[in-house]
Amino acid sequence: MSETNISITNNLITENFAFGKVAKQANGSVWYTQGNAVLIATVVVDTEPVKEDFLPLTVQYIEKAYAAAKIPGGFIKRESKPSDFETLTSRIVDRSLRPLFPKGFNYPITITVLVVSSDASVDMQIAAINAANSALFTSNIPVSKSVGAVRVGIIDDEVLFNPSLEKQEKSKLDLLIVGSADEVIMIEMRTLRMDEKSNVIAEEELIGHIKSAGDAIADISKKYQEQFMPLKPKALELKLFHNSVDDELEKYLSTHFANDVYEAICHMAKSERSNALNELKDKIISKLMAENIEVDEAGLFYALSSYKAKISRTMILNEGKRADGRKLDEVRPISIETNLLPSVHGSCLFTRGQTQALVTATLGDKKDAQMYELITDKTPRSENFMVHYNFPGFSVGDSKPIGPTNRRELGHGNLAKRALECTMSLEANQSVRVVSEILESNGSSSMATVCGGSLALCAAGISVESLVAGVAMGLVNDGKNYAVLTDIMGLEDFEGDMDFKVAGTINGVSAMQMDIKLQGVSFDIINDTITKAKKGKEHILGIMQSALNSMQPSQALPKTEYFDVPVAKIVDIIGRAGVTIREIIDKFDVSIDLDRDKGGVKLSGQDAQKLQDAKAYILNIAGAPAKEPMLFEIGKTYQGKVKKIMDFGVFVEMPDGYDALLHVSKVDKTRVNNLTERYKEGDIIDIVVLEQSGKKIELATPQFLA
Repeated sequence: MSETNISITNNLITENFAFGKVAKQANGSVWYTQGNAVLIATVVVDTEPVKEDFLPLTVQYIEKAYAAAKIPGGFIKRESKPSDFETLTSRIVDRSLRPLFPKGFNYPITITVLVVSSDASVDMQIAAINAANSALFTSNIPVSKSVGAVRVGIIDDEVLFNPSLEKQEKSKLDLLIVGSADEVIMIEMRTLRMDEKSNVIAEEELIGHIKSAGDAIADISKKYQEQFMPLKPKALELKLFHNSVDDELEKYLSTHFANDVYEAICHMAKSERSNALNELKDKIISKLMAENIEVDEAGLFYALSSYKAKISRTMILNEGKRADGRKLDEVRPISIETNLLPSVHGSCLFTRGQTQALVTATLGDKKDAQMYELITDKTPRSENFMVHYNFPGFSVGDSKPIGPTNRRELGHGNLAKRALECTMSLEANQSVRVVSEILESNGSSSMATVCGGSLALCAAGISVESLVAGVAMGLVNDGKNYAVLTDIMGLEDFEGDMDFKVAGTINGVSAMQMDIKLQGVSFDIINDTITKAKKGKEHILGIMQSALNSMQPSQALPKTEYFDVPVAKIVDIIGRAGVTIREIIDKFDVSIDLDRDKGGVKLSGQDAQKLQDAKAYILNIAGAPAKEPMLFEIGKTYQGKVKKIMDFGVFVEMPDGYDALLHVSKVDKTRVNNLTERYKEGDIIDIVVLEQSGKKIELATPQFLA
């Protein structure tokens, strides 16, 4: 394809697409520019399919350090492990494009987005989605639909589409929607804490923002489709996976094993990993062999899986009945234990049905914050609230070792963090780490993390304005009728068409995430889902509030004191070379955090009496007049104590306790090469005051003056 350039302006964004410019051996590629940002997106497909019926799609969003005129920090001077932002952006692009592939597409495909030039004003996630979408749509892969992405913000009650990064920092809403025409494919949403106050969006208002964004999405996806269609080559003739069901075999299963299949479905409700179907398959094979009927084991398993899916979906759509007997809007039983770990600052064991999360909260100070960098920033940032989600194999009965954090774990932890942080009020210089250990999983462990995390924060004494609960909603849609499910379990997630997670307080939504298996869902379904999620969320919050009311304080919580001292006295509390502050820490067994700019002091320790003694000691230092060195007689010999030996001289403690420097050039007439051979720390030596001007005292030894 010869080089073709297309420029499109939508919703405050002007994008330029150059097709046929780079990476011409890929199935699809684009040189994408927006402002000073340049991204290269490529799509490559392997024409050898996998044997299973699933889409082996891999998305990689990679930021090159040179894109921001930087050299990678650390010992290795090349890009290595992806940052959290790169991983989360890869997931967002994956979730936006995966539903576009036709059913049965089982060919390995890799979408790569390289950031080769950065721009601090460009939303890189929007850019990555649009670049990857254009490369995919203009490729020879059989994808016939183009998507559009819109980010919605609210600044001073004004609704903005695609605000700049600078404006996003001031927005109380961060709502990212991807869709095509009049359907929504992916939603990622959170609210931000504004003016030290919690901020959530009421369900009705949120639905309105989603609908208004829908018009913008329809417009941009239509423009993409019209502009890119002439560039789309003939699609590859790839045979889609289709394992036709043996009608006779399925009829046989319906006649002889309907009750067994129903019982297997109910058994599968107890675990995401169940051997129920395999056990039933063996039973059916034995019966068929006894009747001298030829058995195709692979065909039987597919027929059994297909029949099981039909039964479970039909039960929901036609009977309003779920595999575990719940109503469509019913939440599974919940039990909560708090502060059950005696040596932990805050802990909660949250169990909902067969999903269980042990969530802990640990308090730290400023130095415990997580440092990270964004390609659009010139200086590193600090993250003082962290949520880490762990999903070990044993939680679903898998025999596998615990390994490094994967994309799913990172994404679930990020969702829980976004749900919780807008309601928190951390003290100055405070850091908090929440860790969720998933001990058992059968649907929506990320929402269990939100619920358990909110209570763990309360258990650790963190100031939380409102409890936060989360619920996962599902969908079964046959094209004519649909049913929305509250608090989905693993089977309903696997067999269903949507995973819609909603988290928030009693007053509204703080975070939301939607993924679908269909090629889009209507705004009516989204409206219905958010409305029903509100009811489920309020039910869970009621149970959580009861647990909070009966919560006993943790015995492991450190005692903390906050107070202020004059800014000018901070240096006296620290002391020369940190001597004074170390003495206070050792003497009273406390940790001290000082705010040099505001004069704030934070003391933490396990012994309340020692904490008060340390506070009184510091206040005494702060209340004492500024210490000035005594006036020494010029030319007189005094005795001083060697405090520290450096290459350039010796720090000597004078009779008044003030430290002065004996420079190496004033030790002897012949310059001393190694002071440690002559002096040791603690030695009492004779020194002569040559000159004094305020705090500056010039010393010499008698030998130098002899």
